[in-house]
Amino acid sequence: MSVGYQAVGWNRQKRIYDTVLAGGILGYLGLFIGLGVALFPEATLETILLRALGTCALLLLHIVLSIGPLARLDPRFLPWLYNRRHLGVATFLVGLAHATFALIQFHALGDENPFVSVLVSNTRWNSVSSFPFQQLGLAALVILFLMAATSHDFWLKNLTAPVWKALHMSVYVAYALLVMHVALGAGQTEGSPWLAIALCIGVAWILGLHLLAARRERVRDVEVQPAPDGFVDLCAPAEIPEKRARVATIAGERVAVFKHDGKLSAVSSVCQHQNGPLGEGRVIDGLITCPWHGYQYRPDCGRSPEPFTERVPTFRVRVVAGRVQVDARPLPAGTSVEPARIDEERA
Repeated sequence: MSVGYQAVGWNRQKRIYDTVLAGGILGYLGLFIGLGVALFPEATLETILLRALGTCALLLLHIVLSIGPLARLDPRFLPWLYNRRHLGVATFLVGLAHATFALIQFHALGDENPFVSVLVSNTRWNSVSSFPFQQLGLAALVILFLMAATSHDFWLKNLTAPVWKALHMSVYVAYALLVMHVALGAGQTEGSPWLAIALCIGVAWILGLHLLAARRERVRDVEVQPAPDGFVDLCAPAEIPEKRARVATIAGERVAVFKHDGKLSAVSSVCQHQNGPLGEGRVIDGLITCPWHGYQYRPDCGRSPEPFTERVPTFRVRVVAGRVQVDARPLPAGTSVEPARIDEERA
């Protein structure tokens, strides 16, 4: 979406992003191949290209998995999040190229079907030193394919947000499979420890970023308990920036209270597009705008402007003795609620 209520197409920013991404991938492959030929003249070009594609795909996957926690830690990384699906599709395509070259080099010259050969050429599952690591890579590639194939919002709408999100969270399963694929494969084919060292650094980086982001989110999830009448005392109106929100965890759900034009409205802080943090967005042209992909909702009812159909739950808000209070009981998604006026006082 955009502030003009139009679906975001292939705009200038996306073209620049994809051009830089393609240039970066080609530059990495060219540099890797050039250094590989110069430093390892005994290696075949096919082997060097295979390694270039494999390391490139793994590096891209590390970037993909870093964007989410980085955006949680610093909003300056949000533009990366905006086009993360393009990066994910590129990761799959590079990984597919790596797998294709591996299939040709190691399984296409025999009498057996190459795909069958991948599955049955090594079945020593009880051996660490000879573990069938290629099957792990194939399983990871299948997961990345499913994610790339369903990356368009068409699938998000038809699969529903919870199912789509669960499917795309399987990227962590793919990452674990690829880490084992590289670790076990390097242990069988590489004599140098540098690949193993780089892999350990990459895993430590991903774990560290996610732990830091989780620690920050944990602070935000400290639940505010309601009074006997069901309302939660949140803050003074002056503590909420104009056209921004104050987020609190109420009854196990993050609720965002937005200040706009002298009024207060409360909605669920979870965007229906990709579970983005609505409470970190702002009111643009009278609409709450998600900071991740620009999806918008009316503050008084939690409904997206037509022709869009997304809805979020709403909450009653009141101002009592100069304090903003929110009803802990959510209303059904899309329910209209009269905004509370900031100058309104109740006994």
